[in-house]
Amino acid sequence: MLRRLTSTSSTWATVPLRLALGIAFIGHGLQKVLGKFNGPGWAKWTSFSEMAPFPFMRPAWLWLGAAALAELIGGILVLLGFFTRVGALLIVGVMVTAIAVLWPVFFAPAGIELAVAMLGMALALLIMGGGQASVDRMIGRGRR
Repeated sequence: MLRRLTSTSSTWATVPLRLALGIAFIGHGLQKVLGKFNGPGWAKWTSFSEMAPFPFMRPAWLWLGAAALAELIGGILVLLGFFTRVGALLIVGVMVTAIAVLWPVFFAPAGIELAVAMLGMALALLIMGGGQASVDRMIGRGRR
């Protein structure tokens, strides 16, 4: 199981994908979890009960908290290239939900264009793994 989670391609193309996606999601996660970068912080973020986009997302605080943690943890995992596929999967979940919520508006400020781009980046990492310069690659070398 560990071998499958850390398996990766030998490409360098994943490095800029990981850096860009990881930094963006760590920043957004820090806003929601710790209130950094003028963000709402955990208490305020999870108190937005009217923000639950779908009726099945009750209690809203649970889903909002899960999204915030998925952004932060997913971003950290992707940035480090440590269990890259797990981190990318967390980000995919957040982005699919964002697209469903913002549909059918495409362009910013309340559109899906950025979510679609980030979803594509996360899917690429889900397929290829962390690539070169990743913790996954180092773990794979240690098992040989």
